[in-house]
Amino acid sequence: MRIIIVPGWRDSGPGHWQSLWADRLPGAVRVRQDDWITPSRNAWVASIAQTIVQQNEPVVVVAHSLGCIATAHLPPEAMDRIQGALLVAPADPERRAVLSDFAPVPFQKLPYRTILVASANDPYCPVRLAGAYARAWGSEFVRLQDAGHINTESGHGEWPLGMALLQSLAWDGTDAPFSKLSSSPPGFLETA
Repeated sequence: MRIIIVPGWRDSGPGHWQSLWADRLPGAVRVRQDDWITPSRNAWVASIAQTIVQQNEPVVVVAHSLGCIATAHLPPEAMDRIQGALLVAPADPERRAVLSDFAPVPFQKLPYRTILVASANDPYCPVRLAGAYARAWGSEFVRLQDAGHINTESGHGEWPLGMALLQSLAWDGTDAPFSKLSSSPPGFLETA
């Protein structure tokens, strides 16, 4: 199984939980975009799809913000390779003109297991809209109180809850994929 990290608009900085996970999860692959500032849906989706189809094993996507919306736009050949997705703090592309190329957001069920995590006070996407995404995509919905955009600015560095949710998506019961992390930082969940 391969973990694919999909950052959102403006990328995820060095202290962001996505960056920490990309550095510490064995074999994790971080998607790179040519333009993090003025994103193009076609370019972003193509980059994510290419990263996914290049893997030799099924993948679990870990997306944040605009990365969630780009993931929902993936073509079938990429979606077929996804085993699950952790979709955190999705963006609302209709609220920011620079993200409008990603609208309209697809509102059909995703063909793999998803967990969508949103905060009641996310400044970039109302929690009601995040709940509508979760219903449309067939996601399990985790609503956090006062977690902001679930990023560095809102105090989410290591984010152990997110790691636990990722484990629930990636672990099929036959092997604990993160139990052998040799350099697990404090707060990272490990299986026994």
